[in-house]
Amino acid sequence: MKNYVLTPGPVPVPEFVMLEMAKPIIHHRTEEFEEIFYKATQGLKKVFMTEEEVLILASSGTGAMDAAICNTLSKGDTALVVNGGKFGERWLKICKAYGVNTIEIKVEWGKAVSPKVIEDALKENKSIKAILVQASETSTGVEHPIEDIAKLTKSRDDIILIVDGITAVGAFPVEFDKWGIDILIGGSQKAFMMPPGLAFIVLSKKAWDFNDKSDLPKFYLDLSQAHKNSLKKTSPWTPAVTLVIGLNAVLEYFEKLGLEKLFERHSILSEATTKGFEAMGLENFAKGCTSTALSVIKSPEGIDAGLIIKGLKKKYGMIVAGGQDQAKGKIFRITHMGYVDKADIISVIAGVEGILTELKYKFEPGSGVAKATQILDKL
Repeated sequence: MKNYVLTPGPVPVPEFVMLEMAKPIIHHRTEEFEEIFYKATQGLKKVFMTEEEVLILASSGTGAMDAAICNTLSKGDTALVVNGGKFGERWLKICKAYGVNTIEIKVEWGKAVSPKVIEDALKENKSIKAILVQASETSTGVEHPIEDIAKLTKSRDDIILIVDGITAVGAFPVEFDKWGIDILIGGSQKAFMMPPGLAFIVLSKKAWDFNDKSDLPKFYLDLSQAHKNSLKKTSPWTPAVTLVIGLNAVLEYFEKLGLEKLFERHSILSEATTKGFEAMGLENFAKGCTSTALSVIKSPEGIDAGLIIKGLKKKYGMIVAGGQDQAKGKIFRITHMGYVDKADIISVIAGVEGILTELKYKFEPGSGVAKATQILDKL
């Protein structure tokens, strides 16, 4: 049986990327690789919408989250953390590991944070040095209003905005320079449609000023070293050579397609998936704040989402993600990132229709596929 990986990371990888990565390995301390590395950093600037240097780390996205904290804050500093899902929760855990104090803004899962709540917290707590937030919360499918949040910090020298854009960068616009974000993070296994193993991070000039004063321990994730080496077309440690080669193939594809078309593609796939399931009577978990990177769908009342997930894998070879913690058994998550096309969306909706029919859920057979097909004609 053919397997379909439709999880929000890892995502399907295009054949042209895999073919590039299948070429013979080259040594990283050579002019040949320096040019490959430099080309990747320049291409990343366009996707991150910045003139600043985008650093490439050999790690998962969490490595860049860790680096964002230990390179800019100091022990005893206070960070304001938006916690609306598993990855907002991760910010709290990283801060705790480094002895950074936190003020938590708890957001109901499936909802976006209100910038007014953040503004009020900043007024009440003058000691806050950083705001930590997700652009796209992968566990809930929520897009947080980063542009509006950035307005609260852009003109201030005493506070930085750190954004986890791991399931945002490349899926929808996150304008680093224009909005005034201070740190933005990306990951290879999401909209960059590659295997896991690379993280990307960019710092504003303000964030580099914070870096100068940071006293937290750092070695492998020392961004000042990564920055110095990146300007010389290399990295301080052994890079993930094969993945960087594959990254260039992706960036060339993005350049040819154009960012506007890339974002539009994610948006149409998102709309088709959401409205396809709505036609079957299934709701989107994130309403009015939906990330176009993935669809998070609520299981029908009385049906454990785990049965849908297991049924898709066993009967159709389709692998989708489930809910975590309080959302376990209540939702299933489907990617729009990576090498996903119209046929994949139609297939997974048809698969869910088949499983729900077996589970005696009452709906009009074919309604989801019909609605999704209609919308996917826009592509």
